[in-house]
This record gives sequence, structure tokens and C-alpha cells, in this order.
Amino acid sequence: MVKRSWIILVFLIFLLSACSQAGPTHSLGGLPAPTAPAAQSPQLLADQTTAGSGAGSGNNSTTSSEASTSADAQRLVITNASLSIVVPDPGTTRDFIATLAKNMQGFVVSSNLYKTTSDSGVELPAANITVRVPADKLNDAMTQIKGQVKNPATDIRSETVSGQDVTKEYTDLQSQLTNLQQAEKQLQNIMDSATNTKDVLDVFNQLTQIRSQIEVLQGQIKYYEESAALSAITVDIVAQASTKPLTIAGWEPVGVVRNAVQALINGLQVLANAGIWGVLFCLPIFIVIGVPLYVVWLIIRRWRAGHKHERLPTPTPPVA
Repeated sequence: MVKRSWIILVFLIFLLSACSQAGPTHSLGGLPAPTAPAAQSPQLLADQTTAGSGAGSGNNSTTSSEASTSADAQRLVITNASLSIVVPDPGTTRDFIATLAKNMQGFVVSSNLYKTTSDSGVELPAANITVRVPADKLNDAMTQIKGQVKNPATDIRSETVSGQDVTKEYTDLQSQLTNLQQAEKQLQNIMDSATNTKDVLDVFNQLTQIRSQIEVLQGQIKYYEESAALSAITVDIVAQASTKPLTIAGWEPVGVVRNAVQALINGLQVLANAGIWGVLFCLPIFIVIGVPLYVVWLIIRRWRAGHKHERLPTPTPPVA
């Protein structure tokens, strides 16, 4: 009986020892398993991402103000120009403009040489070309292009230079890019520390979207920078022969028609001016002065008629 009690006691001690050795961690090869960090839920990831973005915005306030100060010091302006000129040979002038742009470290955007038909039925060449040159050489390029015409007073049909201030848009894009880059860093840190496969995939999807937005912003910023650095010049080139009036044995019917139309316009203009003067000048004067005079004249006329009636003698009845 005593022996059986000892056996039961030893078995109980063995069970207690085994229970004390069992714990929440499992061993592999005698090494304790590392404690895994608590899995982060997608909502927690989103909160951390938002917090990271907010921190990035807070840290970026100084950067944004510095960018605004820099923008005030140096504006970002996109300057473009357009010309319409008349030259003897449009093809030669087109090649000259293309060479000029290349010599100025620019390039040709588009170039076209085609034919037009004059009023006399003759085919004549024409061209148009668009080039980009450094913005600081725009005036020099315009001067050299206009130097290709024979008579600047008549052969330069139109000239336009326009500027677009994109400083605000450029500064806003840079601020958005900085915020997205800060958010990208925060998401990268979260993904590096995440162990749950679903959480990793969620963060990866957010990273993909943010990187796509960053690439779009970088493309827009690059477009503004290149557009401001290189000015576009569009030139329409017309052959000089196409602008000459039609002549028949020294007679210019187009000129006669033009003079007749001009004389008709001048005559109609005189009549229109007279009508305007009559309505706006003569009519008010007639109303202010003529109407009262007419009323006075009527009064006097009635008074004279009544007075004359009173002076007439009474007729004598005839003697029976």
C-alpha cells in the first residue's frame, strides 16, 4: 500500500512538472520561438497613414512658405510667340528658321510645306513651322525671323507675344508632391514592420496609388519647367507672289473694286452721320425750342382771330 502511494505521488509530481514547463510559446530545436508583434488591423494602418501624412504636412509648412517666397522672387512664366510673314521663298525661310532653332539649342516641334492657289489660278508654295528656343533668346530669334522679309512695314502681317504666369500652379504642385512623398515614406515604414499578409497587401495597394500620383505630379512639374525654359514660336509663311493684286495689261480690277467699295462706304458713312446728328442734335433742339414757339404762334393766331371778329361791324338790316 505504501509503495502504491509513492508511485502515485511520483506520478503527480511528474504531471505538475510537465504542466509548469508548458507555456504560451513553443520551442523548435530547443530555441524559444520569438514573440510575434501584434498584428495591425487595416483601420490602424489607415490611421497611421493619415497621421503620417498630417505629420508630413506639418513638417512641410516651412517648406511651402519657403517655396512661396522663392516664387515671389522669381516668377515662372511661359512665353510663346506667333508670326505671319510674307517672303519670296517660303521653303527657304522655313529651313532658315529650323536651322536657327537648332543653333540656339532649341528644336523643331512641327514643320509643313504645302501649296496654295492664287486668285489667278497659279499654285504657290506656303509653309508653317513651330520651334522652341530658350526663353532668354526669344527676342533674338524673333528679330532674325523678321529679318527675312523685304519690307517689314507690309510683309509682317501679324506678330503676337503672349505670357502665362504659372507660378501659383507650379508651387501648388511642388507642395502636393512633398506631401505625397512624406506619406509614401510613412507607408513604407508601416509595410516594413507589418507581418500580417493582409495588412502588407493593403499597405502595398496604398503605396501603389501614391506612387502613381507622385509620377503624375512629377510629369506636370517637368512640363511647366520645360515650357518656361523653352519658348514656342509659330510662324506662318506666305509667298510674296500670292499677295500681289491681279493685273490685266496694267489695269488692276481688284484695286478699282476696292476703291468703289471704299467710296460707297464713305458715302453711307456721311448719310449715317447726318442721320445721327439729326436725331441726337436737331430733334432735341426742335422739341425744346420749336414746340414752345409753335404753341405761342397758335395762341397769337387764335387771339387775332377773336379780335378781328370783335371789330367787324354789325350788318344793317335792309329797308322794307
